[in-house]
Amino acid sequence: MMAKRILIVDDSEAVRRAIHAWLNRVEFEVCGEAVDGLDAIEKAQTLKPDLILLDAAMPKTNGIVAASALRALLPNVRIILFSMYTDEVTRTLTPKQLGVDAVIAKTDGILKLTECVQSMLRPQA
Repeated sequence: MMAKRILIVDDSEAVRRAIHAWLNRVEFEVCGEAVDGLDAIEKAQTLKPDLILLDAAMPKTNGIVAASALRALLPNVRIILFSMYTDEVTRTLTPKQLGVDAVIAKTDGILKLTECVQSMLRPQA
């Protein structure tokens, strides 16, 4: 089976590095990292990831605006919003309205994120 490619988007270098190291450890391929929504849009077009992990609160272009643009550009890419602000975000909009496939709170931890990534990248029967 071909490795599924993941783009990590977070304005915190420490968060990106930790997620990158963990995903590599559990045998996912991280194809790139981006520091904000604008960077994510540019890199996603070049790297063609299978899944994008996207923070909500970032400078320049936030994850919510980026998700909408990414969905329009790459309609088949899976997008997980991974944020400290999931309660605030999901109080007004559903994941579908946000243009994402799932919303995971950073406080839920890396294991819940890993489960979500695995379920989204599992081959369809």
